[in-house]
Amino acid sequence: MAQPGEYGVVTVLEGLVEDQVRRGWRVGVAGPVPIGPARHLPWTAGRAPGPAVVGEVRRLSALVRHFEPDVVHLHSSKAGLAGRLAIRGRLPTILQPHAWSFLALSGPLAAASLWWERMAVRWADTVLCCSEAERRRGVAAGIRGSWCVVANPVDLDRYPAGSDADRQAARRELGLGAAPLAVCVGRLSAQKGQDLLLRAWPRVRHEVPAAELVLVGDGPARGELEGRKPPGVRFVGRQQRVIAWLHAADVVVQPSRYEGLSMSVLEAMASARSIVASDVEGMAEAIGEDAGAIVAVEDAVTLAREVSRRLADPSRASREGLAGRARAEQNHDLRRWGEAVAGLTAGVRRAHVGG
Repeated sequence: MAQPGEYGVVTVLEGLVEDQVRRGWRVGVAGPVPIGPARHLPWTAGRAPGPAVVGEVRRLSALVRHFEPDVVHLHSSKAGLAGRLAIRGRLPTILQPHAWSFLALSGPLAAASLWWERMAVRWADTVLCCSEAERRRGVAAGIRGSWCVVANPVDLDRYPAGSDADRQAARRELGLGAAPLAVCVGRLSAQKGQDLLLRAWPRVRHEVPAAELVLVGDGPARGELEGRKPPGVRFVGRQQRVIAWLHAADVVVQPSRYEGLSMSVLEAMASARSIVASDVEGMAEAIGEDAGAIVAVEDAVTLAREVSRRLADPSRASREGLAGRARAEQNHDLRRWGEAVAGLTAGVRRAHVGG
């Protein structure tokens, strides 16, 4: 495997590594940080493509030769770039985009990224998407791959459903009062859209004057976001116990500009919290019609309205939270996901060797 070193993709990797090690598989993870019980193969890479890719590919190729894997599973755009260049179809390869690279770019860079994905898909035995919408986006973009969809999982034990009593206990633990509370969890970046939420927040405060917003996470946009935060907003950085912030919340907001399928949303659903999210890949599939609201991307006015409705109506938020927990149990259970990915991995190996 090869992977980036932070946030949602690492959560997916942790679950995958633990499942595969339990199966008795020999698992190595090439990346900047160790992941669970897997063997750590130190490998660093910048987020953006550029001249450094040559060295990144060379180092990754050496790691693959040394570890001698039966299957390579590439996670996200940079590992997908370096890994496919290093291996070029010589080993059974699974590519998992975790959101398409060209969605993060514009102009010539977006065009170049799309060209690359169309060309390099030949070096992946299977493209594993974490939502059906992510697969449809790839097909619509002209990527002609062999597709498989296994929706992202959530650890239902690690993120138990939170009751009203749990909400009160979490607020005491975190030093929060009884005010209506919205929480947004994620890397502070243009992708995650926290700037849209800050733009919407004065409208929320107009409808629910005591409302408070907490942004959990860190990232490159933090300084800019903090410099223009409106009243009623707190930044708390990265947190070890995200579950406490989810349990404290009345509603969880995810205003992303693009995704594959947000792990933060799945964790909030498992925690029985109502969701307001932008209409990007995976959100509508996960939330459905009863676990919260989906709003158009970049629509700060509707975002504010839907957040306000739930902060002003705790019984509605509670009903949606319970519906979200039920959907997480039905569609995103970590154990069933592990079985599905293990079956896919074994099948890719058999098909590649047989071919």
